[in-house]
Amino acid sequence: MDKRDEPLPHDDAVLTDERDVDRDQPNREAETELDEDDRLRPQFVREVIDLAEAGEGEAARERIGRLHPADIADLFELASSDERPMLAAVLGDMLSADVLAEMNDYVREELIDLLAPEQVAELAAELDTDDAVAIIEDMEEDEQQAVLEAMEPADRAAIEDALSFPEESAGRLMQREYVAVPEHVTVGDVIDRLREDVDLATDFWEIFVVDPLHRPVGTCQLSWILRTPRDIAIADVMKREQTLIPVDMDQEEVALRFQKYALISAAVVDKAGRLVGMITVDDVVHIIQEEAGEDILRLSGAGDGDINEPIRETYKARVRWLIANLATAMVASTVIALFGGAIEQMIALAVLMPIVAAVGGNAAMQTLAVTVRALAMNQLTDSNSWRAVFREMKIALLNGGTIAIIAGVVAGLWFANPALGGVIAAAMILNIFVAGVTGVVIPLLLDRLDQDPAVSSSIFVSMVTDSMGFLAFLGLAVASGMVSMG
Repeated sequence: MDKRDEPLPHDDAVLTDERDVDRDQPNREAETELDEDDRLRPQFVREVIDLAEAGEGEAARERIGRLHPADIADLFELASSDERPMLAAVLGDMLSADVLAEMNDYVREELIDLLAPEQVAELAAELDTDDAVAIIEDMEEDEQQAVLEAMEPADRAAIEDALSFPEESAGRLMQREYVAVPEHVTVGDVIDRLREDVDLATDFWEIFVVDPLHRPVGTCQLSWILRTPRDIAIADVMKREQTLIPVDMDQEEVALRFQKYALISAAVVDKAGRLVGMITVDDVVHIIQEEAGEDILRLSGAGDGDINEPIRETYKARVRWLIANLATAMVASTVIALFGGAIEQMIALAVLMPIVAAVGGNAAMQTLAVTVRALAMNQLTDSNSWRAVFREMKIALLNGGTIAIIAGVVAGLWFANPALGGVIAAAMILNIFVAGVTGVVIPLLLDRLDQDPAVSSSIFVSMVTDSMGFLAFLGLAVASGMVSMG
């Protein structure tokens, strides 16, 4: 055998290993800055800030340069508000458009305020339309106009078009950069265009096939194109069934469609059915996270719940909720006042009645949380709402019976009064049953009235369970003859 034909496994292995080492080295270096949960280590954050404060900008930039844009964004969020301007000055052009796109909204607003409109326009021009809109949409109107005037006409037109759609709609969310081809071309024509047209979108997973009126008639994944002979018509390869997103659809509904149909991307169409953009799954992941967090925070009245939100805005959001709760709490206090004489006759009533209200409130919140989530996920509709109500009634009776037995036995033994144990047991069953019903009925009713059930439900549910708990317990105590009203 000629030596030139002999295999060289050892040399090949060495080359492969070296390439692997070079490719993986940045990841290994980055691991020293991140903990096991991919969060920046506190000592690394402190080290970078100390270097920046000491004027050692080059050393700080070197340390930061190994990070992913999302991690650089995290670095700014972990720094204090006073440290961020200094950190931005040290980073310079490392504070890129990709970093801003990954950044918390409130932190990004702080940094954008430090930049000239021309700088913001330059950064926005580097992003996809949806990310650029996210940066510009929250700016003050005069600042927003200054940034738009500094942009190239084509970029400005795309941003202004996006801003014309309602907030949290598909029109705001979609990318204007997509690939569309007519249905009469061949696979070879498509491949040639993808290779030669430098103005095409750079990141996409499928192309959209359109008719002469630019209405989408099908989609074709890139993998299908690569594995199909060039002379085959694209119409014979494409999938005609597709999920179209109306341009005015709420982003929460968009996320639900992506989840239901396991989409990677989807075409966005205007009222005439023409293709105007696309939405990709990476954008939807953010929506799912935001919407899930919003519902939980609305139930608690915590506003946006962002630790970077200005204190004044957080105060305004929370105090309104607390004032509303104060008003509803007065309703429960009024019920207690009606039985003031009865409570004076038996101190045990004052000891036990908070337990009845508290357990009822917790039972209601369990049902409320499940119902609000089901409404948000489109699992609860007109078709099955009554079934859900009856289901919660059964669960409430089972829970109420269990808690009633425990509370009745404990109260009866504690106060050596079996009648008192019976009263609290009956009150528990009644209040938990009411809690279960109101926990599902109130959010359903608000949803039917086109009100967000996550915003107002807990106030009304708490008022009902507290008032009913006190009324049931004290009323049963009077009805049983243990105490009198006066």
